[in-house]
Amino acid sequence: MKLKTIISVLAFGFSLFTFHFSPACQCPVTKLSIEECDKYQLIFRGKIKSDSLMEGKKAEVVFEILELYKGVVPSEFKVLFEHDVECSQAFNVGEEWIIYTNYKQAMNAQMDWCSRSRKYFKNEKLDFYTVTYGNDYDTELKFLRDNLGLHKVLKPMENNAAGNRNIIPTQKEFIIYLLISIVAILAFYYLFNKFFKW
Repeated sequence: MKLKTIISVLAFGFSLFTFHFSPACQCPVTKLSIEECDKYQLIFRGKIKSDSLMEGKKAEVVFEILELYKGVVPSEFKVLFEHDVECSQAFNVGEEWIIYTNYKQAMNAQMDWCSRSRKYFKNEKLDFYTVTYGNDYDTELKFLRDNLGLHKVLKPMENNAAGNRNIIPTQKEFIIYLLISIVAILAFYYLFNKFFKW
């Protein structure tokens, strides 16, 4: 009886230990397919030109676009991401990545760490994505080129021509714009009735 109790306590303790120290990142495993690519608005291969920390957990990285498979981007494109969260990894200047993402605004995207995005490793033995995704980096590139094709990247002048007119306002900015519009309409209505009485 005592031996069974000791074994039960040890088994329970071990299960708690393994649960507590198991990796927190649990992204769903995806298969390379057209259906998977359809989940994303933007797919490209790029080289990291710069990275910077913004506020809190927010950060951004600027990619030089090497090949564009889906979407519309300038030759240098900003990707926003959260660092110090589950599944996050380090972005380092000079690294090459295949990025699967969705637009946040016209000229930047928001990185989802559970997307199919993957880094290029010179040493194939270090490429843990191959085990996770079931295919290596070169196979993924060939699939994207063959099935999505290569698309034209916007020139820097075309990027500047767009300016800031396509930037989507934040919720706070939207409320401010809405309140200013309502005040302007009420002021116009008041002044019109005051000076143009029928």
